[in-house]
Amino acid sequence: MAGTDAVRTYRADECVKFRFTREAFGGLSNMSSQYPLRVGDVAVPSSEALYQACRFPHLPSAQSVILAQRSPMTAKMKSKPYRSQSRTDWERIKVQVMRWCLRVKLAEHWDDFGTLMLSTGDKPIVEESKKDDFWGAKPQDDGSLVGINALGRLLMELRNQLSERFYDLIEVNPLDIPDFSLGGEPIGVIRSDCTAAPQSRGLSQAYRQGMLIT
Repeated sequence: MAGTDAVRTYRADECVKFRFTREAFGGLSNMSSQYPLRVGDVAVPSSEALYQACRFPHLPSAQSVILAQRSPMTAKMKSKPYRSQSRTDWERIKVQVMRWCLRVKLAEHWDDFGTLMLSTGDKPIVEESKKDDFWGAKPQDDGSLVGINALGRLLMELRNQLSERFYDLIEVNPLDIPDFSLGGEPIGVIRSDCTAAPQSRGLSQAYRQGMLIT
């Protein structure tokens, strides 16, 4: 995603926006607990827990504390005491890590999460936030949303890849960065089971009906 530091302005009435996980598009949020993950032998309760754990490959004990939290928000809060010990390149790689986390979320919840993303059509996707205008965008008095909206832009990037290059997303390779590990073990390739069952529903059915172009 080029220009991740560029501030964007969105019209709220022309966007797919999400703020709370219970909303129609709340599953797009990293704070959604609908999509538990597995990375190797490690159970991961949410994409937020996975993102936060990736700060601390050198601190497996901190990763364990974060990954033990069923609530994504609690996982985020539990990471805060360790933030001063985040990997030294974190600010440089954090968008890459979030992109990878979203890829994992799609690969392991192909039908449900993929169909949710495609249901946004071609509208801008925006995380509405009153506090965070990096990952999201802040509401303004004129009804617009202003911010970098990095998470929304990563979701739009992934949506475009899903629509145009379906098979590129079936395998998720580990990031090519030093010490990319979880629980003391290097993170390996994660494979989707999206083509495993001909009776699979949701996105696989949409693909067969021609929603996806390959």
